[in-house]
Amino acid sequence: MNNLDQLFARFIQLGSAVFLFVLIYVQPVPAAEKTLIFAPLPMENPDTVVSQWKPFIDYLEQQSGAHIQIYYAEDYADIIAGFSADRIDLAVFGPLPYVRLRAQFPPATPLVIFNEPDGEPFYTCAMIALEEKVTTSSQLQKMKMALTQPLSTCGYFSTNALLQQFDTSLDQHLYRYLDQHDAVAIAVARGDMDAGGLKTVIGRKYSHLGLVELAETAPLPAFSLVANSRRLSPELIERIRQLIVTAPATQRSSWGDNIRHGATTAADTDYDPVRRLNPGVDIPSEGNF
Repeated sequence: MNNLDQLFARFIQLGSAVFLFVLIYVQPVPAAEKTLIFAPLPMENPDTVVSQWKPFIDYLEQQSGAHIQIYYAEDYADIIAGFSADRIDLAVFGPLPYVRLRAQFPPATPLVIFNEPDGEPFYTCAMIALEEKVTTSSQLQKMKMALTQPLSTCGYFSTNALLQQFDTSLDQHLYRYLDQHDAVAIAVARGDMDAGGLKTVIGRKYSHLGLVELAETAPLPAFSLVANSRRLSPELIERIRQLIVTAPATQRSSWGDNIRHGATTAADTDYDPVRRLNPGVDIPSEGNF
């Protein structure tokens, strides 16, 4: 082989090496470096989102290499629709909205359940009333009921199930959605409404105003972070899960009130108690008075 042939062969070798380098290293941007669309809890204004969620988002961005963009939603129905249409990668759900989402969109994958302030990954819903107003089941007749938003677990869903313990249901009463749990407690305490459904721990904050619990659900999963497994790789899903579960308390101390108490690994079977509570109930989108 003459010098010219050797030079040509060397060029071919170098060209192959360069091609191999490009093939290995010039790949599409890995999922962890893409922009992830994240929907926090609905009914929160932008200022609240910044104060409650930005430190959490900053932590995930720094540790995962992803860029996270907030998706502002007015209600759970908006988030479920966006998730099912592949416009959302990560979202925070209460148990009922998650169950509704999973039923129509199986790729929804729960990553973690955020622990409650007592360190447990579950909570209960209660039906409350003023002690002086409703004390016996015979008084549970044609009441005005205060509820949270339609897809809130402690709203129509659990309240209707709890009323069945008294051989009645919400379609035999007047009810109105007040969106916020605190608004339900205040409306009942003022006497504007006869009874209401809300998160038990929030109702107990107002016990000094004469509120009592008429009934309480079994423990249900707390707020969870859910991933769209059709858009996120299994590796990235597991990476985010572990980042949250192992986040030190010093890191979590700057996170929002609902997510700073640690987290527990989640699985779809954790939501079976929700599915058993009030199966097949049709939840109206508006109140009846």
